Amino acid sequence: MNVLFVCSRNQWRSPTAERIWQRTPGLTTRSAGTSRHAKKTVTPELLHWADMIFVMEQKHKNRLVAEYQRLLQHKPLHVLDIPDDYQYMDPELIAVLEQSVEPFLSR
Repeated sequence: MNVLFVCSRNQWRSPTAERIWQRTPGLTTRSAGTSRHAKKTVTPELLHWADMIFVMEQKHKNRLVAEYQRLLQHKPLHVLDIPDDYQYMDPELIAVLEQSVEPFLSR
């Protein structure tokens, strides 16, 4: 399964999530940001590649739906409600991500 994690600037939250699950058997992970200033921005190709998409905040979902509604029609897109309060690989961020994401990956 191809899993895409999305935040604003692809700096802290989504790269942390990508790293946490990158060695999980059966998963391939990538991350991107919705801002044009993101380290890696969301593209139609990334959305097409993804089987499941996790966004950190509702505003990320809103932006994706506004720009790529057609590509997202049959893709599971989950809002994690994780604020931009953490640094890369922050232990608290890792715990919040694991708690939020695991239920969706174990289905």
